[in-house]
Amino acid sequence: MSQVKTRFGIDIDGTVTTPDTLIPHINKQYNTNIVLDDVIEYDFLSAFPHPVDRKEFAKWFKENEGYMYSVSHIAKDAKAILEQWQHQYELIYISARDTSVYGITHKWFEENQVPFHHIDLIGSHDKLEAAKNHGVEVFFEDKHDNAVMLAEELKIPVILFDTPYNRKAVPKSVVRVNNWLEANRWIKQHF
Repeated sequence: MSQVKTRFGIDIDGTVTTPDTLIPHINKQYNTNIVLDDVIEYDFLSAFPHPVDRKEFAKWFKENEGYMYSVSHIAKDAKAILEQWQHQYELIYISARDTSVYGITHKWFEENQVPFHHIDLIGSHDKLEAAKNHGVEVFFEDKHDNAVMLAEELKIPVILFDTPYNRKAVPKSVVRVNNWLEANRWIKQHF
């Protein structure tokens, strides 16, 4: 009889990929020199030295997101740890990316040899319903309000990858880590 695997919900951008992966593209387009430490809110525009038209930025982002996602950098140690986990846990990626970039996202996972059992692009930052539907028992996230909501609503631990844009206080069920090695240590101790 096969044992049911613990299900991990895993965000993609800023969690599996490096949190600064989009910054060079934004800098090139807008002729700025933003670094990750400048982004203290989950909103790149808050880091700009000058005002930027949000509609114009959204249009540019939509037109270029496929390319930016296709060349995203994987976070240090993420691949090796996810390769270990794939045999023991069910890896379900739940991302705010729109379904229109599913092919690009799937190809990125295959080209980078990042293991997955399921990829769910929900087109929204509200991951609660998807996490419920997949029966996720732990979630890995970089967006502060998502981490808090998932932890409190689902009564599950959420591993929050520390970045300058998510440093507000968190409840005890949100575990802040600096990298994938720390996330792996926590998982080994608790699962």
